[in-house]
Amino acid sequence: MNALHVLDDSPWFEWIQLQTTDSTNNFLKGYKPFAPKDMTLVSVDYQTAGRGQANNKWEAECGRNLLFGIKIFPDFLFANRQFVISQISALAAKEALEDYADGFTVKWPNDIYWGDKKIGGMLIENTVCGKHLESSVIGIGLNINQKKFVSDAPNPVSLFHIIGKETERVFILARVVERFKFYYGLLRQSQTDAIASAYEKALYRGHGFYPYEDAAGSFMARVSRIEPTGHLLLEDTGGVIRKYAFKEVRCVIPTTDQHQFLL
Repeated sequence: MNALHVLDDSPWFEWIQLQTTDSTNNFLKGYKPFAPKDMTLVSVDYQTAGRGQANNKWEAECGRNLLFGIKIFPDFLFANRQFVISQISALAAKEALEDYADGFTVKWPNDIYWGDKKIGGMLIENTVCGKHLESSVIGIGLNINQKKFVSDAPNPVSLFHIIGKETERVFILARVVERFKFYYGLLRQSQTDAIASAYEKALYRGHGFYPYEDAAGSFMARVSRIEPTGHLLLEDTGGVIRKYAFKEVRCVIPTTDQHQFLL
């Protein structure tokens, strides 16, 4: 695969390469190109203030991982259906990693997992104009060649740990962009059912009962479905359907430190 060709093959696509920035999301939100493109990609070797969901810090050793952001203008999409941007972004990252190993899943809403360990995450920030989206900025971090993690994150893993060797990052980046373009094309064609189906098949713990915890306490449940709004519907062992927005329920994941992870 010619990675540079994949990344540079369209006049409506722009790729910016940086050595350092505070965060790719901040860069893209402030970037004012002379001739705006339909899609802008920025990749960086190091972020001084990389963020995850809910302002969590994202650990990434300089030059060892994939840190990038994509900005698009999906003004055809209703604001109450913006979760589909999260779906196509997560699917693109997961499927790019599947070129190298099996066992990758998407943990709702958009973390990328290998087994019970987190290899990637993303922060999506949408701008709304009236009833529609105006723009979407998708910041993605994937652990590729990092060998040691020093933060207190309880379950990180890198592709190096999984396959036992280093990988050329640009080829993975090109593959993510390729898959993102594919799913964004489906979205433009209003094929949201196909996207939702692929997303639900990719879900971490998508089948079977597992331990969860919400404000009322602990319970066992299985994934019932994901609503178009992004709400997670869990069915508990009593057959009751419980509906959650992001951060309203905890998925209990076994680790050496017995941490719990906020969905």
